[in-house]
Amino acid sequence: MIIAITSVLMATIISMGLMMLCSIISKKSKNNREKMTPFECGFDPKKSARIPFSMQFFMIAIIFLIFDVEIIIILPTIKMIQMSKMKTWFLTTSTFIIILIIGLYHEWKNGILEWMN
Repeated sequence: MIIAITSVLMATIISMGLMMLCSIISKKSKNNREKMTPFECGFDPKKSARIPFSMQFFMIAIIFLIFDVEIIIILPTIKMIQMSKMKTWFLTTSTFIIILIIGLYHEWKNGILEWMN
């Protein structure tokens, strides 16, 4: 028990020491204008290079990822038909799909799926 506590303590001390050493060594200089501007052949850009972030696109991407993961969850249920009773499989799959439909309805009612406001 003492060996485990000593090992954890030594690992913590070494980690903290390395973090402090790295923070002292790698002091970054103040951000200057040249480093913060985008590269455009050596002259000043006419407009901002940073485009505003589209929250609608982000929400659609998140919804796509959620449904993509849910499809991966549904695919093994096809193989489960052979291993379980049909009634149990049908209830499980139906419950899962109903939860998906309720979530999609909730997103639709909140206006997440609408591109134009």
